[in-house]
Amino acid sequence: MITAIREVRRAKGLTLEEVAQRCDPPTTAQTIGRLETGTRTVSVIWLNRIAAALGVDAADLVRLPDRPDIPVAANLDSAGAQALRRPATVVPPVAEADLVAVMVTGSIGDYRAGDEIWCRRLAPGAFGQALNRDVLIPRPAGRFLFGRMIAHEGEGGRLNILPLGPGARQQVVADPPWIACATRLVRSL
Repeated sequence: MITAIREVRRAKGLTLEEVAQRCDPPTTAQTIGRLETGTRTVSVIWLNRIAAALGVDAADLVRLPDRPDIPVAANLDSAGAQALRRPATVVPPVAEADLVAVMVTGSIGDYRAGDEIWCRRLAPGAFGQALNRDVLIPRPAGRFLFGRMIAHEGEGGRLNILPLGPGARQQVVADPPWIACATRLVRSL
């Protein structure tokens, strides 16, 4: 694990000895130095102790390895693939706190078996943002409804959903606690 203990300690203007004495229970400056340099493994317990001594959250002391950006090789449109005029990169997808996923186990509508549909949760006041988009809606007894939201009446209110697949009948859902709007399709080729 790569830590930022040294950077945070120096930013706070503290010595190794001062941090060691602020730990509960106190420790030695050598121990803090070993944890900073990685010559001693930083456990979660140590991370929490040092964070408390520095007055920061433990998450502030951890650095994740940089995610590499993915270089864009070409643009693709109806005329085919063209070289870029300027270098560009894309960032790999990152999970966020308000995301939920739907795993497609059997092909239906535009989705194929093996697809992952990433959906962003919306509170009742934001349901209108999902109009004419595919949504996941929680139903009683642990069930769900997935389909295209074709109408929305007022804040929260009634939602008209057209399930996927040929011949599916429109369904009306009243006042769901949340919905999740499809925002990203992850498909292996």
